Amino acid sequence: MRFLADRMLGTLTRRLRLMGYDTLSANTLFPGSRREDTVLLEIAVTQGRILLTRDAELARRAGEQGVRIRSERVEEQVAQLLALDLVRPALSFDRCSLCNTPLRPARRREIEGAEYAPRNRDGLSFFWCPVCHRLYWMGSHTRRMREEMEKSGG
Repeated sequence: MRFLADRMLGTLTRRLRLMGYDTLSANTLFPGSRREDTVLLEIAVTQGRILLTRDAELARRAGEQGVRIRSERVEEQVAQLLALDLVRPALSFDRCSLCNTPLRPARRREIEGAEYAPRNRDGLSFFWCPVCHRLYWMGSHTRRMREEMEKSGG
């Protein structure tokens, strides 16, 4: 499943990427314009993406290619996508949450070079974005996200 999110869904975009879903964001495609909705619809159709939007009119225009996201809270947004059977409740660390690039296992020098990496690395797996040069690992933040997904039915 591949997604395209409108400008109002930045947090959901990052969450879906951490869940392993190829998710484009309107924020990174082009500056806002009068034709933005039309361009989003074209991208969704040509790339076979589900358009996620908070805009009722845009969702209507997208038809089966679109989903109107009803909540402002990311936990409820993910729960809505789970209920529609569009996503699975798992964090996979397959994609960079910032740029959508596929992640790879981190090298020792990349882990050691990241000042924000945890000092105690026992039992942790690390992943690296070759574009953003950002390090990822399953820590307390991801445990909280997992717990949220479990509460929402995942």
